[in-house]
Amino acid sequence: MPLLLVVNNPQNWKLDIPGVEVVAARTYLTEPSYSSMRGVKLYNLCRSYAYQSLGYYVSLLAEARGHRAQPSVAAIQDLRSQVATATVSEELEELIQKSFNRLTSDEHTLSIYFGRSLTKRDQRLAAALCNQFQAPLLRARFEKLGRGEWRLAHVGPIPAAEIPQSHLPFVIEAATEYFQNRSWSQKREKRPRAHFAILHDPDETARPSNPRALAKFQKAAKDLGIAAELITKADFPHIASYDALFIRATTYVNHYTWRFARRAAAEGLVVIDDPQSIVRCTNKVYLAELLQHHKIRTPRTLIVHRDNRDRVQTELGLPCVLKQPDSAFSMGVKKARTPEELTELLDKMFEESDLVIAQEFLPTDYDWRVGVFDRRPLYVCRYFMAEGHWQIVSRDGKETDYGRIETLPVGQAPSNVVRTALRAANLIGDGLYGVDLKQSGKDVYVIEVNDNPNIDAGFEDRVLGDELYVAIMRGLLARVEERG
Repeated sequence: MPLLLVVNNPQNWKLDIPGVEVVAARTYLTEPSYSSMRGVKLYNLCRSYAYQSLGYYVSLLAEARGHRAQPSVAAIQDLRSQVATATVSEELEELIQKSFNRLTSDEHTLSIYFGRSLTKRDQRLAAALCNQFQAPLLRARFEKLGRGEWRLAHVGPIPAAEIPQSHLPFVIEAATEYFQNRSWSQKREKRPRAHFAILHDPDETARPSNPRALAKFQKAAKDLGIAAELITKADFPHIASYDALFIRATTYVNHYTWRFARRAAAEGLVVIDDPQSIVRCTNKVYLAELLQHHKIRTPRTLIVHRDNRDRVQTELGLPCVLKQPDSAFSMGVKKARTPEELTELLDKMFEESDLVIAQEFLPTDYDWRVGVFDRRPLYVCRYFMAEGHWQIVSRDGKETDYGRIETLPVGQAPSNVVRTALRAANLIGDGLYGVDLKQSGKDVYVIEVNDNPNIDAGFEDRVLGDELYVAIMRGLLARVEERG
């Protein structure tokens, strides 16, 4: 991927970095060769981003040419209007308070150059701000409130003309380190067909893909001529340098996985899981309403709030299953066996959410799981209940037990199970989903549709083997190439 550093005067930027070209703004705007370049990642360091200035047009024409610019025109406008200060994440808010809790002044200004600060004390905060607000040069101003808390009062890109002369050597050093440390900035003997980022969390206990599966995804990509790199949440600033993002960490709204998906989609990447799928799948209240509206059979379900909680036992009977709206991997899912247990569990759940899902309890030896990608079934599994437990996962303190898994060829699974799974998944989108179902006689019930379903080496891939990973990588590549 060509990397361009666009400035007003290249003579002021003494950079000699393999794979990075420093180009004058007027040259970029007027030279036909730059207009025809493809797959460009551009860093706009012009003197001004004012409306209709050279800097403004660099980002504007970059978008028209299909180049990925930092800052983008949308980012420039958001930062100018200060929409950005209203979207500070909880993690960033907490870091702001920790960073300034010992400051005696009532105001603090922080200059951030390629994710770095001149002072070590502010380094973590500088990196976090660079992660959230996508501009290579940022200035953030903080104010202390009356109760001793700090708030981000203003954040905006720093035009190159406003960099103090004394800071310039540090800026060049920060830029040099930034680009030299990026594997995607190095020259390659053969240019890949595309660059994929596979987001994972190596510290996650209930991860959606085990290390062997992640390696198989990378191998499948390589066999297709794709460069696939494992990334973590620390790589947020560089997401725009890829063509596609494949999320293999558990997704939640108001979580770093959500911010990755949103940022990648805004940058024009192909994204699995896309933000819309994350919103729809991670909230069981939405799923219950969606499935009911489209007349897809589910266990008898009640959306419970404080004013109708007395209807749960009457309408669903006991035992029944209670679910937090954003529960995942069987966590936040409880079984109420007695009226006392029902009252206790609802009281606890209402502390976290105004709404709770209650479903009738359908005891079965196993749940069906149908993996769906691009509106087609990929794999079918039977997930058996953990020994002595009513769920496929049993957590007893630090011990976690799983039921056994049987994987079937799609053609050998009951047709009504596969057909029902496809109906449910297609209501969400055309991404990668795992549909959980229960079967009682000829009746099939959808339990939920999961984005980010488990794909573990040795389990979901028992029938297709390596072809499962190839099919997903091939599907992502097709979407990238379709977008040109």
